[in-house]
Amino acid sequence: MQKLIVPRVLIYPTLSEEEMNLLVEEKGTLQKINHVNWEEYPYAPDVHFRILHTGNEIWLKFFVQEKHIRAIETQTNGPVHKDSTVEFFISLNGNNYYNFEFNCIGTRHLAYGSGRENRTRISPEIAERIRIKSTLGEKPFGEKSGDFNWEMMLQIPLECFVFDTLKSLNGIEATANLYKCGDDTPEPHFISWNPIETATPDYHRPEFFGEIIFE
Repeated sequence: MQKLIVPRVLIYPTLSEEEMNLLVEEKGTLQKINHVNWEEYPYAPDVHFRILHTGNEIWLKFFVQEKHIRAIETQTNGPVHKDSTVEFFISLNGNNYYNFEFNCIGTRHLAYGSGRENRTRISPEIAERIRIKSTLGEKPFGEKSGDFNWEMMLQIPLECFVFDTLKSLNGIEATANLYKCGDDTPEPHFISWNPIETATPDYHRPEFFGEIIFE
């Protein structure tokens, strides 16, 4: 199991978008999403992320290089995993976990529960409080092939953790995993930050989450 320390930074209200990105680049912990867990899906895009927190928000930035991109889903809580997608699953109590999923134009899918089945979707009103900036923009597009580099910046506020009474992220010890997938792209792929030991692709396995500690 990997262990990740998430640094805390102090910010001021007038911080510009450029200053936010510089702060993430300078202070955010850099990690790779590079575990190919299932040999029948060997393709592995080059994926990194940086993460930090402000006490009341998680700032998460993904850096992706891949051969195929796809962004068809536009409905909040739709099947974004079929597109070029990055995901962040986190458990605050060791039993239930939140899944935050985003296709490459920022369409969101948020839910909560103890496993793959019977998950409770988080309302679009709450999900849309996450601020998202993708270098691919916000407009949907069909499948494209070539050599693509894209980045996505996410600011996830405490309000998204609707099933927990969090007042601050400071000192929180949790477990998490991060993923890159693209189920309906020409080369379906399922890579993870922390390795997963299952026979077939399955991201809803909290027993394989890594340790994540918020300073």
